[in-house]
Amino acid sequence: MEFLRPATWEEALAAKAEYPEALPIAGGTDVMVEINFDHRRPEYLMDLTRIGLLYAWEVGEDTTVLGAAVPYTDIVERLRGPLPGLALASHTVASPQIRNRGSVGGNLGTASPAGDAHPALLAAGAEVEAESVRGSRMIPIDAFYTGVKRNALAPDELIKTIRIANATGPQQFSKVGTRNAMVIAVCAFGTALHPRSRTVRTGIGSAAPTPVRAKAAEEFLCAALEEGGFWESGQALTPSVVREFGVLAAASCNPIDDVRGTAGYRRHAVGVLARRQLLWTWEEYRGDRGRWLTGG
Repeated sequence: MEFLRPATWEEALAAKAEYPEALPIAGGTDVMVEINFDHRRPEYLMDLTRIGLLYAWEVGEDTTVLGAAVPYTDIVERLRGPLPGLALASHTVASPQIRNRGSVGGNLGTASPAGDAHPALLAAGAEVEAESVRGSRMIPIDAFYTGVKRNALAPDELIKTIRIANATGPQQFSKVGTRNAMVIAVCAFGTALHPRSRTVRTGIGSAAPTPVRAKAAEEFLCAALEEGGFWESGQALTPSVVREFGVLAAASCNPIDDVRGTAGYRRHAVGVLARRQLLWTWEEYRGDRGRWLTGG
């Protein structure tokens, strides 16, 4: 195994073009586990830890640009305001030591369906900036996951940033695990209300071959909120709306049985998480509806 250590982003892109099989490593919280268990033996490892721009972020008026290697700890401590859903997800990642090293870019590169960041990114409608010596492009998060631990990156591309719209409504994330810490999700769910566009987005983790959205549940809820005048009135949701949202979210799963849980349990748990998060986010919306609608 050979070790590449570019000092600049330009050097990293050039190295990736010359050695497209090179495996990028920054935090190493996924990569080193696979190497230590001999599940992967790359010919080249590319260390990106010297490239400062990957550890930077910028909070704009409408969008936060997150460097691919920004640690989860920084998201929890410094970006909870604009990115509440992602901050909640980041807080559930493993241990403090791993949160100090692991990053959203690493989650995206690994593309495991159990990655904690994915449901929050799907719910927020993020975009992934991929770059190579050929140029850069933006990949919508919905198109990023292409299969089990596969993503839409070309062999010569690296993830540079993740662009996420700042929250314009309440967001939630929660996961089910076999213990309270240092756990891979049995299943996970994320919800984001977007009151100004009167839309809802969701994300499901560890309950399908890839991270997915509960699109049927989203469409149902958007129609129910509009037809019932809920956005304007801010009234409490009816039990039937909450129940159907959970049913449709559970139906969006395509889970498997494994050592962490059965397919049936995953499907049931996603429905429970969906119902709870809908109630939490809607109550938060009701409590500060004027601010969410006007941005004031």
